[in-house]
Amino acid sequence: MVETCGVGMDANGTVRWGILATGGIAERFATDLRTLDGAEVVAVASRTEASAKGFADRFGIPRAYGEWAGLLADGDVDVVYVATPHHAHRAAAGLALEAGKAVLCEKALTLNAREAAELVALARGRGLFLMEAMWMYCNPLIRRIAELVRDGAVGEVRTVQADFGLAGPFDAGHRLRDPAVGGGALLDLGVYPVSFAHLLLGEPAAVHAHARLSPEGVDLNTGMLLGWDSGASALLSCSLEADTPMTASVTGTAGRIDVPRGFFFPERFTLHRAGREPEEFVSAEDPHSLRHEAAEVTRCLRAGATESPLVPLDGSLAVMRTRRPGPARRRRRPSPGRSARLGPGP
Repeated sequence: MVETCGVGMDANGTVRWGILATGGIAERFATDLRTLDGAEVVAVASRTEASAKGFADRFGIPRAYGEWAGLLADGDVDVVYVATPHHAHRAAAGLALEAGKAVLCEKALTLNAREAAELVALARGRGLFLMEAMWMYCNPLIRRIAELVRDGAVGEVRTVQADFGLAGPFDAGHRLRDPAVGGGALLDLGVYPVSFAHLLLGEPAAVHAHARLSPEGVDLNTGMLLGWDSGASALLSCSLEADTPMTASVTGTAGRIDVPRGFFFPERFTLHRAGREPEEFVSAEDPHSLRHEAAEVTRCLRAGATESPLVPLDGSLAVMRTRRPGPARRRRRPSPGRSARLGPGP
């Protein structure tokens, strides 16, 4: 159930943002937020004052803090965008919620399902807005795909296929290979195929997966087979070693939807149905923009909602139960370069 609460926006109804962290995704968000009416970045924080001030200067942000506490104590900040690396999501989002701020937290929401459940319980217990920054769910064409599937355009779904892989190579010092910051293909890339399948079919009844691990113990290449009681299945993959097609398809008893390269921010997709000409759907907006997720947060806060129906917290928890980074942490670590089994984790 989506509950409501009050949000302390300014007199004009402008939602005032604070950005926590100053990396590449924070820069993209700040850039795209400029295109959204009724939203303003009023503060930024980093672990160093120089980084915060440099970011503030680039984007015309009035206040910069060299530590998180300053931003979280800023009375003009309505909502905090957590743009830190994965390993800091639980701490940063938790502190923001404890400070009474609404939160948009980058995906993956946390490192594991236990941490995600803690954040959700904290937000719900305090009546505060929390949303995972799964921008794919807010994309207009992805929303259209979900609507078509829900309305039976392809009949009963039988298979979902999706992949996301980068060729690399990424050296051992890269964040994507660093287990201390939540490295690995699954958390960074695999979250998209897994979330795509969840969007269309919900939480699976069975999860089978296989991964090739790096010497550091993070997954470099992971294949997943998910199953549902309906008989539907999803074949998904992610990789830090191979430039995969990055496409997706949904096949049902009455048709198929094909999404071309870049399925998680599609510019177009095609609906195939027996006895009909293929129907192509084309985006009327920039599909790469993060403004859609920011617009959803703005809409929710203005309505006094504490959860988004587009990116529901129960859905984020279900995805976290399905994916499990760092498989070797719970079992004896295999030799570098050898395969290890993955499964749903806590």
